[in-house]
Amino acid sequence: MSHVITPAPIKKQIVVKAPPARAFEIFTAGMERWWLKTHTINPTKSPIKDIVIEPRNGGRWFERGEDGSECNWGKVLAWEPPSRLLLAWQISGQWQFDPNLVTEVEIRFMPEAGGTKVELEHRHLERLGAAAEAMAKAFEGGWAALLQQFAARAA
Repeated sequence: MSHVITPAPIKKQIVVKAPPARAFEIFTAGMERWWLKTHTINPTKSPIKDIVIEPRNGGRWFERGEDGSECNWGKVLAWEPPSRLLLAWQISGQWQFDPNLVTEVEIRFMPEAGGTKVELEHRHLERLGAAAEAMAKAFEGGWAALLQQFAARAA
């Protein structure tokens, strides 16, 4: 009997020098202020102008290019400011939006002396199928770099 090894969830944490409500706001409103500009999946290849997380359960999560084009990334599964955000990451192993795919990115914001501890978990990577292991490696470095950018922006 074969056993399929599934990638463990990617877990990252960082402390930012901002209270939880401010950290949540910086993370969710104007994500393009800290997101790495190279991390785009827009098929038009237009540079990122905005990254939008609509502030409600069921809201869209998408990028808008400088040319006005929009490209979905996923949706909001739980909107609980200032403590928790749960996003559906619907980007395939080919770095394309897939409405039938849902991996989850959960972000928690917890008060800590001098700021906020931010914990990020990207889970259900096995749903990426054959690309799961390669994507897990990409997420490992990707989320680490993005959280550094976020912390710098929040400082």
